[in-house]
Amino acid sequence: MKLSHLVERIEYKLLQGSMDKDVTAVINDSRKACEGCLFFCIKGAVSDGHAYAAEVAGKGAAVLVVEDPVEVPAHVTVLQVENSRYAMALISAAWYGYPAEKLKVIGITGTKGKTTTTYMVKSILESAGKKVGLIGTIEAIIGDEHIPAKNTTPESMQIQEYFSRMVEKGIEIVVMEVASQGLMLHRTAGIPFELGIFTNIEPDHIGPAEHSSFEDYLACKRLLFRQCRTGIFNADDEHLEQMLEGHTCQVETFGFSEKADLRADNVHLVTGNGYLGTTFHVSGLMDFDVEVDIPGKFSVYNSLTAIAICRHFGVSVEDIRRALKVAKVKGRVELVRVSEDFTLMIDYAHNAMALESLLTTLKEYHPHRLVCLFGCGGNRSKLRRYEMGEVSGKLADLTVITSDNPRFEKPEDIIADIVTGMEKTDGEYVTITDRKEAIEFTILGGEPGDIVVLAGKGHEDYQEIEGKKYPMDERVLIREILEHAPAVNSAGARLIVPKETVR
Repeated sequence: MKLSHLVERIEYKLLQGSMDKDVTAVINDSRKACEGCLFFCIKGAVSDGHAYAAEVAGKGAAVLVVEDPVEVPAHVTVLQVENSRYAMALISAAWYGYPAEKLKVIGITGTKGKTTTTYMVKSILESAGKKVGLIGTIEAIIGDEHIPAKNTTPESMQIQEYFSRMVEKGIEIVVMEVASQGLMLHRTAGIPFELGIFTNIEPDHIGPAEHSSFEDYLACKRLLFRQCRTGIFNADDEHLEQMLEGHTCQVETFGFSEKADLRADNVHLVTGNGYLGTTFHVSGLMDFDVEVDIPGKFSVYNSLTAIAICRHFGVSVEDIRRALKVAKVKGRVELVRVSEDFTLMIDYAHNAMALESLLTTLKEYHPHRLVCLFGCGGNRSKLRRYEMGEVSGKLADLTVITSDNPRFEKPEDIIADIVTGMEKTDGEYVTITDRKEAIEFTILGGEPGDIVVLAGKGHEDYQEIEGKKYPMDERVLIREILEHAPAVNSAGARLIVPKETVR
């Protein structure tokens, strides 16, 4: 592809070489350098791509996109830009033929609810006969292909490749999670979003490797609403006015507020044998009743967000109702039936804010006991451990503290930090380092009417220990435990033993 075509939407300065070049590939990994390629010199958290300029030139790179001048042979074209990441996003789009312009792209941003909402939207739109792609925290979905995710919002080159493959598959609509990091690092630059959605925002991702302050976090989130046609905002969020600053899109709102364009009211909690759900009425821009098999107020918000989105694609009320009734997301308030007498669920809540939201919601179902099992990751902020311990101590009737991705720390040291937070409360707790043993403890000791939460792992199917990831899926662990469990546990609760192992 001609270099002149690739750079048609960016501003640059030609430092050396010729613009009359045919580019054979666009890359940002020096190990993939090849004859005739264009290489982006990216300043990363770990390494600076400028340091590899001479190396990739020696491998035959024809063009370098840089922020700072580099020393390479005179025949290599060097283009200087203000921001290499921004340039990479626009050049990647050009390389793949601007695929986003052939799709309806939906971008969802916010602190909580992005993942669940994307799957709800996909479920609803597909029930209405639409072909839908997805990019998010858990995976990217292109037709029948499921690609595990490394980042909530992939690098811009990866996004554009996914878009291109989606176009080839005949996909019409893409729903994607847009993380603040993705916006800050220009991974979504140049994408013409049909809809941009704001779910909510609370202080999170604040630290040396992420955002310098909550104000910076807000500013990054706001960027989405300067590159979408219509913005759909949570009217109940206390930071709504700040999120609206500088927007260039048409605005719609959803929420419980009477001021919201699309509203949820008449909310009821539904319980059954090992089941928790919610019903509510949709009013304002639409008018109908909904039932979802996911508990709590946050499930109402997620569902309402999905409805607000799908309304723009002419989806019928019948399709919305049917899809929401069966929508499930792995590791997000995922109910796993282990007993008809108590409820067990797996959830990704891995910080204090998410855990508090989840436990507060579950307490509204008035369980006999609320049991919370969790651990904290190694080589991460100790503050998170103290905060999660304190939250669980205040809200759960029993906390089971265990291991969760200890990385290069001793699990016992992490558990000790969690206990520090627990001991600020009167909450009861036990410590069981081995996660399978901890889960077994909750199942074999589950009392009738309990709600048991296995928090932190969610969709993850591994434990990270000393630099290696070992297979560990909580669903598999639960099945293995049930295969050797009695029909009735020590608390008198009936357990659901897998059929092939019924004794």
